[in-house]
Amino acid sequence: MATLNQVPVVKAEMLIRRPVAEVFEAFINPEITTKFWFTKSSGRLEQGKRIRWDWEMYGVHDEIEVTEIVADRLIRIESSDNTRVEWTFTARMDQETYVTITNSGFAGTGDEMVSQAIDSMGGYTMVLCALKALLEHNIALNLVADKAPDAHVNRQ
Repeated sequence: MATLNQVPVVKAEMLIRRPVAEVFEAFINPEITTKFWFTKSSGRLEQGKRIRWDWEMYGVHDEIEVTEIVADRLIRIESSDNTRVEWTFTARMDQETYVTITNSGFAGTGDEMVSQAIDSMGGYTMVLCALKALLEHNIALNLVADKAPDAHVNRQ
């Protein structure tokens, strides 16, 4: 049986062909974020605030603490499960932004940490793809809701 030599750290990255201010705003403004990720939020991301994100179709939520924000460059949060997520935004030319999402702090057995990391990688990759479609083409792909349609709480 293999053992882990280090706790996994997940990194998902994507080029979004929109200005950095617009891409950054999509993650801190729930009026935009709810179009590609969670369905409800208790507010806009601001440093030092606790925010609740809901995925109503699955009957789940997360309480996050915003630990750091640097306008158009960085967002850091800590989730209720004590994992940490960092978004970095790098302007490339006038109309392009390279977004990197790093998720760390997984806990449990080696197998549990690997499972959490795999789920996180898939989830954040999906979020970036949905954001790209929304900002570049004004298309809401419904990726998060369609990932597990049989898990919806009010499914007929």
